[in-house]
Amino acid sequence: MKQLLTLAVCLTSLFVFSQNEKIDELTVQLTYQNQDSTKVEMSLMLINELYAIEDYNKALLYVNQTSKLSEKLKYTKGLAESSYYRALIYTERNDYFNAIDNYNRSRKYYLQISDTLGVAKVSNSIGLIEIKRGNYAVGLKNSLSAIDIFEKQGLRNELSSAYNNLAEAYFKTNQIDKAIDFNFKALEVRKLINDNKGIKASTKNIADLYSIRKEHRKAIEYYEKVLEILNPETDKDLRGEILPKLGSEYLRFKEFDKASMYLSEGLKYNRKQGNEEGLLRALNAVGNLNLQKRKVKLAELQLNEAYAIAQKIDNKTELLENYKLHIALDSTRGYFQNAFFWQNKYYDLKETLAEVDQPIFPIEVDPLDINDPTNSIEDDLNKVDNKTKEKSSWFNNPLVLYGTIAALVILLTLLLFNWLKTKTYKDTILEQNDKLAQEQERNEAILEQTHHLEEVNQVKDKLFSIVSHDLKDSISSIKAFLDLLKEDSISRDEFNDLIPELSENANNASSLLFNLLNWSKSQMQNLEPKPELFNMQEIFHNKMALVEQKVEDKRIVLIDESQRDFVYADKSMLEIVIQNLITNAVKFSRTGDVITVSNQDVNGKALICVEDTGVGISRENIDKLFNANKNFTTVGTKNEKGTGLGLTIAKDLVELNNGRIWVESTQNVGSKFFIELPKAAPQA
Repeated sequence: MKQLLTLAVCLTSLFVFSQNEKIDELTVQLTYQNQDSTKVEMSLMLINELYAIEDYNKALLYVNQTSKLSEKLKYTKGLAESSYYRALIYTERNDYFNAIDNYNRSRKYYLQISDTLGVAKVSNSIGLIEIKRGNYAVGLKNSLSAIDIFEKQGLRNELSSAYNNLAEAYFKTNQIDKAIDFNFKALEVRKLINDNKGIKASTKNIADLYSIRKEHRKAIEYYEKVLEILNPETDKDLRGEILPKLGSEYLRFKEFDKASMYLSEGLKYNRKQGNEEGLLRALNAVGNLNLQKRKVKLAELQLNEAYAIAQKIDNKTELLENYKLHIALDSTRGYFQNAFFWQNKYYDLKETLAEVDQPIFPIEVDPLDINDPTNSIEDDLNKVDNKTKEKSSWFNNPLVLYGTIAALVILLTLLLFNWLKTKTYKDTILEQNDKLAQEQERNEAILEQTHHLEEVNQVKDKLFSIVSHDLKDSISSIKAFLDLLKEDSISRDEFNDLIPELSENANNASSLLFNLLNWSKSQMQNLEPKPELFNMQEIFHNKMALVEQKVEDKRIVLIDESQRDFVYADKSMLEIVIQNLITNAVKFSRTGDVITVSNQDVNGKALICVEDTGVGISRENIDKLFNANKNFTTVGTKNEKGTGLGLTIAKDLVELNNGRIWVESTQNVGSKFFIELPKAAPQA
């Protein structure tokens, strides 16, 4: 190892020595060079070498001298290049306004000499600045306009930078698919130029993005690729970051052996390196692992240590995760008052982070520059070409002008004659088309109404089928208990023990009857929604209260992440849908599973979610869930039965309210049911 380090030091010293030797040689040559364009070119070579070793002060001195000489010689290329290097130096100093000013000057000079590559370099650099300062729309335009030129000319270093900039911009603007695509492009180019640091960064970015997109198997694949290429001496922080992330990904699939291997290694590694960020991430993940393996005391110690570190280094993202794990820990132990304490802290921090970390969407933002750099390179070059050609415009030639006018007069005469000839024919055709269109509209309206009535009738049949089934179950259960009491088959004390279950059945029957009666008042002939504005949080609270007894019996953790927000829909219809989803979540959850209900505003619409960590749904069964013709049903984790119509009617009711419903599920991991509904009445 010592020999390798010695060799590395020698190579570095040799490189620095050779670079300094080249700088000294160029400096000497420059002293004796005549005041001409050759001196400008040599000076630019020296500036490039100084910029490469980050000697910005000396580089800026030569930039100013080169700019003055180029101006004196009227050497436009020298002015363009010196302005470009000055802008690069200002960028390194984070002086963005002076950087943009010099980029614009450089662009202007490159355009004068029609240097497409020069304009592309400037555009890519401006794109990088705008992306750094959060102006993603302008940054994207600049980098995209430069990439075509870099690709055509095979400039790999420039392509690597441009692809990476675009990947970052797309990630910041919440366009994850495009961010993944450009990270892959950056990775491909970085492999070609042997940029090891860039290869590691791009591979890690790809893994992170797959994790965000919940493609966890692919995330695992790329996290493991990063681990394979890490240098144990120079990539310690990156290794400390990857190990807990990889372990957490395996934990999602309940592959406890692999999760334990990576998380334990990550915990030891980060503790040894004194990396508090990595240690915090590892402790949270290991705590989650032990919580799932029912090692409650060990999980408590690890989560408490993680909590202390998160507060110390003010890592709010991991602190939020720690709160969530503490809720699950205390709920598992039956310390519900403690769980309530952690839940309050969780929601307070989540609300704070939601305000700070709102996703950025690609909107137009005023750029820093004065001479709008967002035009495409081709547009800029065309403007220069047009100015050059303007002096020889055909307006300056009278013979061409008069000939053109005469040709236009003849052409207009022919067009007028043709128009008069065909006008009558066209009028007849238009009249016939109007009649056909009106007839077609009437037929389509009749067909649409017929189809709508058929759909409404089917929804009614399915609705009353499921409501009558649930009513029959609840009332039959109540009657059976009362008969047992009447016949003295059970004692009074035994009956008292059954009262909570009787109460739940009565509540279910009452709720179903209430919805049924509401509809029967105004919808005896049609099943049409009566939309109104109402608070979604109230619906969740009412429906969660109905399943409290079953949740307690199954020892399920029910987490309420709902918030006060309004939905525009038929309240009675949505109550049936939410009750069905929550009841299903309870039905298919096992002892100790977690059910989470939430709602949020996404792009001006209400997104409602009922999530569980239950048995999940296989891919083949997902396709059957909302199919009206298949009447698909399965028994619950405690052999609960259903009609098979619940999700079918839920789909119909949601769509009647201009919404949509879908499911994401993994077998033995859990399910997420989503509903998207409008938040306001549609504008006329």
